[in-house]
Amino acid sequence: MTMHIGRQGGIASRPPVVLYVLLIAILVLPSYMVVPALGASGSAGQLLAVGVFVLWLVASSFGLHNPLPYGHPGRAAMLFWIIASCASYAAMFAGFSGANDAAGRAAADRWLILMVAGAGVTLLTTETLRSVEAVKSITRWVMAGAAFCCTVALVQFALRLNPMEWVAALMVGFQDNGSGTAFQSREAFMRVAGTTMHPIELGVICSMLLPLAIWWSLFDASARKWVRVVVPILLFTGNIVTVSRTGLIGLAVSALILIPYLPVLARRWALVLVPFGIAFLFLLVPGMVSTLFSSATAGSSDASITYRTDDYPLAWQLFFEHPWLGLGPGTWMPTDAKDIFDNQYLLTVATMGGIGLAALLAYLLAPFFASLTAAHHARSAEVRVLGGAVGAAMLVAAVSAGTFDALSFQTFALICPFFIGLSGVVWLLVKQQISVPLPAVWPLSAHTNVGEGKPWTR
Repeated sequence: MTMHIGRQGGIASRPPVVLYVLLIAILVLPSYMVVPALGASGSAGQLLAVGVFVLWLVASSFGLHNPLPYGHPGRAAMLFWIIASCASYAAMFAGFSGANDAAGRAAADRWLILMVAGAGVTLLTTETLRSVEAVKSITRWVMAGAAFCCTVALVQFALRLNPMEWVAALMVGFQDNGSGTAFQSREAFMRVAGTTMHPIELGVICSMLLPLAIWWSLFDASARKWVRVVVPILLFTGNIVTVSRTGLIGLAVSALILIPYLPVLARRWALVLVPFGIAFLFLLVPGMVSTLFSSATAGSSDASITYRTDDYPLAWQLFFEHPWLGLGPGTWMPTDAKDIFDNQYLLTVATMGGIGLAALLAYLLAPFFASLTAAHHARSAEVRVLGGAVGAAMLVAAVSAGTFDALSFQTFALICPFFIGLSGVVWLLVKQQISVPLPAVWPLSAHTNVGEGKPWTR
């Protein structure tokens, strides 16, 4: 049975071309290539996302589109996040914080533009993907972009060659703003970033997309079988070649959440393929497993870890100076690189205060819980697994935000809203199917009644 979210009682429609183009731009075109006059806000993906939001706003304002039927917890959390950002922005301009100078105002402007761009991605995703078939259609393009990104990463890793230089040369009117880090050494290996700004970002993106790729490979029979097999392998391999602790944590989190929602046969295969994948990696790239293990267990002997733990006293100091709304969104620009917050939660506490931290937690966790709630009530396997995949991606985002300043990286900052939008799609599909309010559910009981699609409270 194909499930649809009706539009005023109508049938589901095909996703708009602009959504395909937007997601390909986010995953394929480097975010460090910008229109010079616009600075960091001038990447191709962000410009398209802002344009989408403007079109949505115009269409909604003039009665051409009614957004009211598409409400879901992720959209409410997104609104809270935007309001918190605007409140912190207003407090900065009113002189309540210490960042009200030209550089601080410009940084805050860039932050709000990024928030608007993310809102455009979320709203377009939820309000145009009205059926499971539409989700499959857009996922094919997302997987194409992800495959390109991971292929670039493999070329970078194996050949020490950066194909993104060729892509950048084709982007007439854009220039490199110098924020990208294509290569970074770790022990005997060279960490790579693919099409993203940094290896950590690539690891997180691969971890978020892998559950969606597994769902797609299981249920999209229209795609060629070998493609459905290769893409998840590419995402797993792309994660590994980042040689990133955050990437490994992301893989563990995604497996922990997704596997209980898989069909029985797929769960059994997962228990076989995970150790096989590790063994294959060991044979294919000698020394990689030991490097990953030593990196994950380095503790205080690793400077990258001590830099993170040393950030806490400074973050607390800044929080107590401006506890409610912080210094202003996006305004923390330290002169000493050691004072950079490699933790989005600490950065948010410093720049947006306690209100901003609460909004960020809601922004990342509300879609997670909403997706799992919908998955528990889903009456078809493909919707149930889709809910589990989206929930896994959002928990990866929430956990990873504690290991790097996630929203400073545009690919993450724009892919995360895509998954928030998908959480709304799953929520609305299931809500329409059961036509009753959906209660919250804790992920620790994910296996309960999953197979039957029955209420978790039974």
